[in-house]
Amino acid sequence: MKERLRRLLPLLVFTLCALLILARAQQRDVVYSDEAFHPAGEHAKGEAQGDGQQVYQAALHQQWDGNGGGGKDPLLVQEALSILRAVKPSKKSLVRSDKPSGVFGTTLYYAKEAFYLLFLNGPPEHDDLSLQSGQRRLSKPLAKAIKLLEEAARHHDADATFLLAEMNFYGNFTHPRNYREAFRRYHDLSSQTGNSSAQHMLGFMYATGIGGAVERDQARALLYHTFAAKGGSIRSEMTVAFRHHSGIGTQRNCDAAAFHYKKVADKAIEFSRSGPPGGIGLLRDTYRLADEEGGVYGEGASVTSAGVNANKGGPNSDSHASFDDVLEYLDLMSRKGDLKATFSLGRLHYEGSRALNRNFKKAKAYFMIVAKKYWARDGRIITGGPGGIEKVASKAAGYIGRMFLRAEGTEQSLEKALTWFRRGLANGDALCQYELGLMYLKGYGVPPDVLKATDYFKAAADQDFASAQVNLGKLFLDQGDVRTGIRYFELAARHGHIEAFYYLAELSNQGIGRDRSCGIATAYYKIVSEKAEEVHTSIEEANQAYENGDLVTALVDYMMAAEQGYENGQANVAYLLDEHKSILPLNSLLPWTKRRPRLLRNAALALIYWTRSAKQSNIDSMVKMGDYYLGGWGTNLDKERAALCYQTAAEFQQSAQALWNLGWMHENGIGVEQDFHLAKRFYDQALETNQEAYLPVKLSLLKLRMRSFWNTITNGHVNSIQSEPEPKKEWSFREWISNFLEDDHPYYHDGDDNDLADPTPQDPMPGGDDYYDKIDEGLVESLIIIGLASALVFLVYYRQQRTLNHRRAAEQQGQAPAQPLPGQQPDGGFFPPPGDPNFNQWVAGGFGH
Repeated sequence: MKERLRRLLPLLVFTLCALLILARAQQRDVVYSDEAFHPAGEHAKGEAQGDGQQVYQAALHQQWDGNGGGGKDPLLVQEALSILRAVKPSKKSLVRSDKPSGVFGTTLYYAKEAFYLLFLNGPPEHDDLSLQSGQRRLSKPLAKAIKLLEEAARHHDADATFLLAEMNFYGNFTHPRNYREAFRRYHDLSSQTGNSSAQHMLGFMYATGIGGAVERDQARALLYHTFAAKGGSIRSEMTVAFRHHSGIGTQRNCDAAAFHYKKVADKAIEFSRSGPPGGIGLLRDTYRLADEEGGVYGEGASVTSAGVNANKGGPNSDSHASFDDVLEYLDLMSRKGDLKATFSLGRLHYEGSRALNRNFKKAKAYFMIVAKKYWARDGRIITGGPGGIEKVASKAAGYIGRMFLRAEGTEQSLEKALTWFRRGLANGDALCQYELGLMYLKGYGVPPDVLKATDYFKAAADQDFASAQVNLGKLFLDQGDVRTGIRYFELAARHGHIEAFYYLAELSNQGIGRDRSCGIATAYYKIVSEKAEEVHTSIEEANQAYENGDLVTALVDYMMAAEQGYENGQANVAYLLDEHKSILPLNSLLPWTKRRPRLLRNAALALIYWTRSAKQSNIDSMVKMGDYYLGGWGTNLDKERAALCYQTAAEFQQSAQALWNLGWMHENGIGVEQDFHLAKRFYDQALETNQEAYLPVKLSLLKLRMRSFWNTITNGHVNSIQSEPEPKKEWSFREWISNFLEDDHPYYHDGDDNDLADPTPQDPMPGGDDYYDKIDEGLVESLIIIGLASALVFLVYYRQQRTLNHRRAAEQQGQAPAQPLPGQQPDGGFFPPPGDPNFNQWVAGGFGH
């Protein structure tokens, strides 16, 4: 045994050495603080304005030509940039690393993590973001470049100042982040030149207080953003619009919000109309990070993944499949000759998505496979194809023609585009109809003809093609038919078409064809502005940084989008800052786990963005607001406000979590009056809203019933659970008579236990003729009773009338009335009236005895 251990000792030593080397490498590359490294070119956030913009674009894209924006020492800046281009960026950022696949890779991953946590994880390093860059050791080339830029900045070179500010803020060229230094440089540049980019960054830093560089001051943030917007910064323009729209740093002002949002929408619509015929296809990059994990509270507990939004697909459906699985399945079916799958592959590659980049060449290849199955080279139709091939081939022809028209993946050829559109037109394809209408409207390869264009647009619009509806609406608007134009714009807006929202905003803002509505106009302008993400946001860079594991950069970029009013950006910032995702987080149990960067530990800022996201109808964010007020995270403890947040989130019965929280608060009397009966009602509503809440609700109800029982037997002061009375429908007299005649009243039904017994074998038709005989008998009895009662009433009435008539006749003839019979009263009755001496004896039963 000892001999075997001696043989394994060298292998064990070798393994430990390898793990030590890997862990040391990881320790050097992991970014634990906000002083993250980012190479040049990794952060492209330029705006087409500002005299420091040329250097900004050059620093990030490494294409600067040495002509500073008015700098006095351009040679120093040029020399510094040449040095910075040679600096090798840090390529690893393992803040959020994905686990490797495979048995060996997974084993090595966990072995390395365990070795690092046990032996190499020392006390946490100081990550104060206010440290001066000189306190951290810089490489010699970087230090030399910084010295040159600082020398130029001392001579008030705007380009050098701007570049230093960007390096300290974003960490470009491996420079450590230093937000206080960045703020100082931006402030100097803004004071010296009025640079709008610097003013925008100052407004952002005042709004967020990022890195502790400056205290949050929403009024100053609005001031700097306003100056930047006047200087042409579209990002600040959108930020100012959102602040006036939501009342951040100022009172809510709808007209001011509409004014600024209109400026952004004008630039967005101008961008969308540029490019190839038909405009630029806008891709939506923004999404909620929490949705990738099933929501803020996880799968099944969040509104985004529970209730009506739950994924209800069965185990054999494709609703749970990943995008790669769907792509693989379509490829398999395409290889087997499924033309619909082939067309779907082409469309996926043509339109692109967050999970798949656009690839026009692949898309065209798939479309051509479909088209060649239906058309020969000379345009002749190939007979004998599978059923429905003409529809799929026509759709493919529309995309092929569109690619020739827009020069996507191929050279532009208006003649070929026209040929393919006409092929698809023969089978009534909506895309071909729209594109032909566009060619005749603009004169692309054909003589302009508005009438033909209108006919083609009308045919495509009748098939609910959004782009055709927008163009048809514009034609009607030009002819003065505002009502019809609005109708087509509203139809296209259902599909999220950017131009449809823009025209609806313009018409609402100017009061054309309808009463002016500032609120509606602002909402539409905001939608238009947020659709052009490429123009004024950093969302794409934020997504890329998050996927690469650089949470700090992702947070900063999402924060910029959040300040512009993007709800997804606000939710993402709050989600990244949230440290309360679990009641028992692992970090609280294992002291050697990795610390979160300081920038990601700001509960007060998280609450701000949860609040802003909730105001834009994010129910999960509203519930999170309640959690923060209930726990006193980032704010003072406020149980009443927490209950109000839960109540607001539960109004539409979409959040089972909010309903359960309200039940818990009423059960324990936290923030609301203690009421066991009301607590049970909220627990029941939580289960009705989300069936996945079955276990927690049932456990809570079990505990609640025990507490309510004890409260009842001890005469407690809390309202116990009460049985809900069954509501009874109040019938009118007419309905009561009708139901009484139709069937025996339930109160008079004398049921027998044998009525529920199984029919005997001798019964030829159980529940058949005998059943209807019983109904007929009950109906006859009811009619007899009613008849007898009516007859009795009639006889009494007849007797009274007869006696009265007889008395009147006697009085008229002067005759004395007939003497009453022995024992009969003067009025003809046999019972003594009240006041008669015999009345008491009659009441006691002694009369007549």
